[in-house]
Amino acid sequence: MAIVVDNDTRLVVQGLTGREGRFHGLRNRGHGTQVVAGVTPGKGGQDVEGVPVFDTVADAVAEMGANTTMVFVPARFATDAIYEAVDAGIGTVICIAEGLPAHEMLGVYNYIRTLGITMLGPNCPGALSPGKANVGIIPAEIFREGGVGLVSRSGTLTYQIGHELTQLGLGNSTIVGIGGDPVVGSSFVDVLRRFEGDDETELVVMVGEIGGDEEEKAARFIEAEMTKPVLAYIAGFTAPPGKTMGHAGAIISGSSGTAQGKKEALEACGVQVGTTPTEVAQLVAERMGARSR
Repeated sequence: MAIVVDNDTRLVVQGLTGREGRFHGLRNRGHGTQVVAGVTPGKGGQDVEGVPVFDTVADAVAEMGANTTMVFVPARFATDAIYEAVDAGIGTVICIAEGLPAHEMLGVYNYIRTLGITMLGPNCPGALSPGKANVGIIPAEIFREGGVGLVSRSGTLTYQIGHELTQLGLGNSTIVGIGGDPVVGSSFVDVLRRFEGDDETELVVMVGEIGGDEEEKAARFIEAEMTKPVLAYIAGFTAPPGKTMGHAGAIISGSSGTAQGKKEALEACGVQVGTTPTEVAQLVAERMGARSR
């Protein structure tokens, strides 16, 4: 069992004929993902190294049984692409595109919630269940199968911690990047709830960063609902107030959203917070070793 993507994932890539969509779509296929279709309006009937291209997502769903989409189109078209996919019957949306207007994403968020759609992003690296499926831009070759669930707002920190775990002989059940924009389709709480119900996940690592209050909400959820151990890392201890740091959502407003505040909230709810990605990986190794004895 895995969460978000697995052996049953049948992927359509919106934007497969573009340079980045083609590169990552074929890399996903190389990892074993069933990439069944691409969609680019006006290019239906073509193919990308054997992957058929359709004019609409509805055609990809009807003819190829697609159930998951990777949105790899420019930000100005991404909102329409998401609506098109959802209305065509796609159940999982992974939006790699970044910079979608916040007011547009609010509309998308409220729309998909009523339909039970799973969405990651925008501005996310995707999801990877090693040995099963990879949808997005996560470098699958540095990860291995195992019992550690990983959820993050940061792509590169996800890769670093995953690599550190691999070096220690540990692996991941699923790696989930929720995205760094101010409004995203899934929260930490959404993903933590799914990890809690996943038989393959023994322990969860949460990678947060400055800005917003999602980590504080997650802390309360962990304390009240999680039975599996959760460890965390928070990026941005040296970030100055009022300055955007990397992601659009990573900005401290006044006295809220600081790394120290998030660390204190998590620790108050029983979550051990590492000071570096390397320390987090070592803490995971210690916990996993103790659980295996």
